[in-house]
Order: sequence, then C-alpha cells, then structure tokens
Amino acid sequence: MEHPLVPRPQPSNDEAHGPIIATLERVLADIPAPATTRAELPEHAAKAIARRAAKRAAVLSGSLALPPGPLGLMTVLPDLYLIWQTQRQMVSDIFGVYGRSAELTRTHMLYCLFRHAASQIVRDVAVRGTQRLVIQQLSGSALRNALGTIGVSVSRRLAGNATGRWIPLAGAAAVGAYAYWDTMQVANTATRLLAESHAETAAA
Repeated sequence: MEHPLVPRPQPSNDEAHGPIIATLERVLADIPAPATTRAELPEHAAKAIARRAAKRAAVLSGSLALPPGPLGLMTVLPDLYLIWQTQRQMVSDIFGVYGRSAELTRTHMLYCLFRHAASQIVRDVAVRGTQRLVIQQLSGSALRNALGTIGVSVSRRLAGNATGRWIPLAGAAAVGAYAYWDTMQVANTATRLLAESHAETAAA
C-alpha cells in the first residue's frame, strides 16, 4: 500500500512518450534510396515532389481519421508512422533531384522532418556558417535525447487535436489538411537547406 505522503515517481519522457519515440526510431532507422535523379531545375522538381507527397499524406491521414471515437484514436500511431514514412521518402527524393543523396544522414532527416515543429532541434544540430546552414551530426545519445524532445512536442500536439477524431468527416478533413500543411513544411525545410548550398556551388 502506498503511503499518502510519499509522491508517486513520475514517468520519464521515454516512458510517457515511449510509443511515439519508438515510432520515430523506426522512421529514422534507415535512409530510403531516392526514387529520383539529379534534375536540371531542382527547385521546380522539388516543388512537384512536395505537392505529390503532401496530397498522399492528406489522403492517408484523413482516411485513418474517418473512424469516430475510440476507433479513430487507435489509428493515431499508424497515422504518424505512415505520414513520417511519406515525408522521409519525400526528403530523400528532394535530395536526389539536387544530386545530394550521398550527403543525407539521419541527422539531416531529423532536421528536415521536425525543424518546423520542434525548434529545439535548430539549436541542437543547425549552425549558421559563413554563407549557409551546417548540420552537425548527432551522436547516438544526443539523437536519443532529440527524439525525446520531439516525442513530448508531438504528444502535446496530438492531445490538442484528439477531439477532431471524435467528429465524423469534419474531423477527418481537418486531420488531412494538417497532414498536407505539415508535409509542405518538411519540404520547405529540405529545399531551403539544399538551395543555399546549391546556389553557392553554382556561383563558384
């Protein structure tokens, strides 16, 4: 029997947000090969890739949010995994059209996927060089800490948006719209990261 004056131990971030962190680790376990080749106009090609991926993400997320109530809540983790998989492939394809696939690492992927949603990542991995951003590669322990921070941020967002899954159709439409917007933000981050160094190389 617990003593009433003894506080219960609070779960760590890994325990409280374990399923989300585990999903993140699966997504970042490997870098997918690009389904693209270097393009003469990479900015235009990247925009087309982004739009296709965003539409796919919206359809996936909106469809999984259609079941109302508890059934809808059960689709949250599969939804996250499929969306992050879609975004992961999109980032790889964008690096491909810039001819930079060999440079894409797990830390680059982490930065592109979550820079807009977890600003702490910017301070942890991105350093402004003389003319462009430089992504610092994280060690295994630092990457784990970053995933914990992202897990907290994602959990809070999901808690705030959970009510939408109880509203048939309208809720699914809102979830799909957010997936579209989120995917476009990921694409914008990847494109900005690559465009700076591409312009620098072209001017050399």
